[in-house]
Amino acid sequence: MFARAASEPLASLVKKIDDKIGENKKLKAFVVILSKDAEKTSSELKKLAETSAIQHVPLTMLGDLGGPPDYELSKDAAITVLMWNKQKVAVNHAYKGELTAKEIDAITADIPKILKD
Repeated sequence: MFARAASEPLASLVKKIDDKIGENKKLKAFVVILSKDAEKTSSELKKLAETSAIQHVPLTMLGDLGGPPDYELSKDAAITVLMWNKQKVAVNHAYKGELTAKEIDAITADIPKILKD
């Protein structure tokens, strides 16, 4: 997951993914906040980890607002969720605004797509 900022909807999504990883150790995930403000972002990530009781998902940050160059993330997306299976992107969700509960459910509903062998 790549996000431009930590938010309550992002925390909700990360918690749901974290819970799924707790149920199935084949799953892996990470969160990258794209921000130039390392101090503020670090504080937000610590708060997100503590308040959401995140146990399995590393929360990280990157100082490049465009994200990793090879990932070709949309510059308009506030949150991008990519899911891989065998080094191929199987799911790609990008959202311009805050995530809704319906969108979070749609993302988590796609998890079985990456569990196929």
